Amino acid sequence: MTDYDIFNGDADGICSLVQLRLAEPRDAVLITGVKRDIDLLKQVKQVNAGDRITILDVSMDKNRADLDRVLAAGASVFYVDHHFPGDDQPSSTALTAIINEAADVCTSLLVDNHLKGAYRGWAIVGAFGDNLRKSALGLAKNSGYSEEELTRLEDLGIYINYNGYGSNLEDLHFTPEELYRKVLPFKDPLDFIRQGGADFEKLETGYHQDMKMAAELPPEKATDKTAVFMLPDVPWARRVSGVYSNDLANNHPDRAHAILTLRKDGQYLVSVRAPLSNKTGAVDLCKQFPTGGGRAAAAGINELPADMLGQFIDTFTAFYS
Repeated sequence: MTDYDIFNGDADGICSLVQLRLAEPRDAVLITGVKRDIDLLKQVKQVNAGDRITILDVSMDKNRADLDRVLAAGASVFYVDHHFPGDDQPSSTALTAIINEAADVCTSLLVDNHLKGAYRGWAIVGAFGDNLRKSALGLAKNSGYSEEELTRLEDLGIYINYNGYGSNLEDLHFTPEELYRKVLPFKDPLDFIRQGGADFEKLETGYHQDMKMAAELPPEKATDKTAVFMLPDVPWARRVSGVYSNDLANNHPDRAHAILTLRKDGQYLVSVRAPLSNKTGAVDLCKQFPTGGGRAAAAGINELPADMLGQFIDTFTAFYS
């Protein structure tokens, strides 16, 4: 029997798995990648009856063919996610699925509920990292954390989430697998902040340096309702694309934002955030373009062709006007 832990490389995916493995340790094969790498189940090539597969924070819809394959081979699957799962789920007794697409929910919160708050600190970090500040603070009400400690948990969530962005693993300060292994020994995320030393400092320093560079760029196009920013094809821009979108959304809650990062192949990586005051439509917008997907509040396009750039900007501006 082989165990597999498959998880998104962002804060939500990492913090979800940390909670589960603190509650039930397993010597599992880890499968993850940069945040945009969500077609992960295909990496499980050889499946045998009795294998156990945990899948966290990646769309069931994007992995459906491989999910059917591993279930047919006799594996059991525990699937927790908050993205669009597809029009139907496999009808298999070997599948346990906890799916909730609500705009104020993330996978870390679903795992926290499943574990009855056993490692709530990590759920709070995951929610902060997924830019669900209101949900994180709601979960933290009876957690015993002080206001100052919650600020540090929010920082950690943002830093872990920031680390997951990039076009490839070489763009990141830590691979998601490496970062997961570094934080797993700590039952309370505050202990990682206090004892993580150079690892925590590397995340914090990198985040602030990259955000400073992003803040110096003017918008490509801006209205009262929308703003589009263009980032260059350099590692810091690829790392910051998602968290900068969140930062803009928090600072301008009634405005929708699109961050477009130039790729080496001349196409664009797109990150869209719906207005915080109306967290709808982002996935509907992005799915109008090839390689688009996500959820209502936050979505993206992995490979926007250069000849569709103008069409995207016009569509985005009209969509949220």
